[in-house]
Amino acid sequence: MQIAAALIDDDAGRLLLVRKAGTEWFMQAGGKIENGESPLSALRRELSEEIGLVLADDDARYLGRYSAPAANEPGHTVEAEVFHVRMQHDPATRSEIEEAVWVDRVTATTMPLAPLTRNYILPLSRTL
Repeated sequence: MQIAAALIDDDAGRLLLVRKAGTEWFMQAGGKIENGESPLSALRRELSEEIGLVLADDDARYLGRYSAPAANEPGHTVEAEVFHVRMQHDPATRSEIEEAVWVDRVTATTMPLAPLTRNYILPLSRTL
C-alpha cells in the first residue's frame, strides 16, 4: 500500500501524532496515494482532510521512502513517502481521526505506536 505521511514537529521538539477511530496505534497524519496523484498532493489532501492543516508549496520537505508493517491492516505493508513539516498547528480532528496529540519524543516512546512511527519516524525526528 502506497501512502504519504508527515513527520510534523514544532520548534519545541514535539511531534504531532494521530490515532484513527477504532484503533489503538498512534502514527503520522497522512494516507493512501490515489491513482494519478503525486505523493505531495496526496499528503496535502490527507492533512487537510484529517487534521485541517493546509500546506503551502514549500512547507513540506521530502525525507525518503520507508517500508513497514501496516498497523491497522495485519499482513499488509505500507510503502511510505515521508515528508517533514515543521510548524505549530492546532489540529482539528476530522475524517477517520479520533485523536491528535502533540507529544515529546520521550512520551512518544511510551505510547502504542505504528511500526513506521516507532522504527523510522522517531529516529528520523532526532536528526531534524
